[in-house]
Amino acid sequence: MRIVLLRKIPDEPSLRQSWNDLVLQMERPQVFYNSEWALALQSAYQPQNLLLFLGYDGEDLVGVACLSADVLQQTASFLTATTGDYCEFLSSPQRREEFVEAVFNELHQLGVRDLVLANLPADSATPVALRSAAKKCGFHFYIRPAYLCPQAELGSGEKRQQLKTTVTGKRQLRRCLKAMEREGRVTCTYLRSWPEIEAVLPDFFDAHVARFRAKQGVSFLSAPERRLFMEELARRFSGTGIVTLTILSIGERRVAWSYGFQFHDGWSLYQTTFDTRDEENSPGYCLLAKILIEACDMNFLNRVDMGLGAEAYKEWFANGTRQTLYATLTTSPVRHLREMARYRIATGLKQFPKLDAAIRYARSRLKA
Repeated sequence: MRIVLLRKIPDEPSLRQSWNDLVLQMERPQVFYNSEWALALQSAYQPQNLLLFLGYDGEDLVGVACLSADVLQQTASFLTATTGDYCEFLSSPQRREEFVEAVFNELHQLGVRDLVLANLPADSATPVALRSAAKKCGFHFYIRPAYLCPQAELGSGEKRQQLKTTVTGKRQLRRCLKAMEREGRVTCTYLRSWPEIEAVLPDFFDAHVARFRAKQGVSFLSAPERRLFMEELARRFSGTGIVTLTILSIGERRVAWSYGFQFHDGWSLYQTTFDTRDEENSPGYCLLAKILIEACDMNFLNRVDMGLGAEAYKEWFANGTRQTLYATLTTSPVRHLREMARYRIATGLKQFPKLDAAIRYARSRLKA
């Protein structure tokens, strides 16, 4: 396998097509792997230390890995780790180990000594490939559980009907919808074109920021780069039907938004928020219920992925999960042992919630 290293992602139609064709060879194709995602991130954030590894067999593209490197710290990580629910080395499963090993050899030549690989799907071929390639390339390898992503598996026609009946029959849903209907008719709309989405994105951004501010938090959508990134995604995917902005309204007033993606056989819910003035009627919960009901009627979809995070409202609808992993690779035995010890101590502290909370509070105060 021949590796080509680029420091910038070319916005070339032929590369985009080959890259996206490769995504469809993955065990479970995800929108986060597409070339449009990486290009939108590059446009919005202008990363200075981008490493794009392209693996070729003759003239055929057989592998893609998009990383970000810190030259001074001699570390590398997935470029999309802070934006994508799942991150991967792209190749057919049969060539994953070969491609990962080739990338590791290139990283060695660049002087990279540590890798932090977040959001790896546990059900892919990559964890096994990482372990094998790490041993061959002189890395100490440690991998641990990260997030459980709640999912609603839609199943067959009969199971879809059962799911719809279960969702529509939930007492809380009926109560909340009835309360909102006192103000006006409750509707759910699905926007997929860039002009439609562009018109309502500012309201979505403002509602997200306001919701976090109400809880003395800071929304990442406060950052102009993140807003630009989400705008870029909607622009680049416009006309494909992939980006879907779902809106729950009472009359003409919007009360909840979900920015997500319909890609391959899944509907990924990426960012969801609601108007805090309507919080007592759980508009976010109602919006998710409407999305699940809609998904059950779309035969090409097999699941609704509710994304990273363990919010309680997701558990009310989920009938499955997908595990993600956090992998660290280092050439230093000391750093390897330190990483393992840190995770085991953190896991142990969770058995003592009050002590864990006190340590987290002290750490946040020190950072502040």
